[in-house]
Amino acid sequence: QIFIEAIQKGTMEGFYRLVSYFQTQSEPAFCGLASLSMVLNALAIDPGRKWKGPWRWFDESMLDCCEPLETVKARGISFGKLVCLAHCAGAKVDAFHASQSSINDFRKYVIKCSTSDDCHVISSYHRAALKQTGTGHFSPIGGYHVGKDMALILDVARFKYPPHWIPLT
Repeated sequence: QIFIEAIQKGTMEGFYRLVSYFQTQSEPAFCGLASLSMVLNALAIDPGRKWKGPWRWFDESMLDCCEPLETVKARGISFGKLVCLAHCAGAKVDAFHASQSSINDFRKYVIKCSTSDDCHVISSYHRAALKQTGTGHFSPIGGYHVGKDMALILDVARFKYPPHWIPLT
């Protein structure tokens, strides 16, 4: 019902392109890389190299310009390094830290990207706040419900959690 209402309000526009590139992170610490791969492919950014065979496609294994993959595999990736990877891959990035912006600023940006298919949000959050197991995590936001002030998280740890709606706050 939440999904249908969000579609009717026009805040699921980015969902269609993003979900067609939905992937599961290939390593426990690759949530940032999987999220970024999804977004880069949804934005149709050319990786500038072939993935496999003739296909030009972003994959987690190609996102190594700012942090070695072995380091990410062992420790995960920081917010700053994920932003660096996005820039390195050719994306235009607006990065916001919760401590340096307001919930209203974040809401406006989520709405802007949820009403367009050429803008996507990767959220960095702490799973404990959602009563989930684990710690820091990255996943794309697939849409927004205005009336309920909820975001649809397309969780790249699909082996653990399916897509789910959470309060934007």
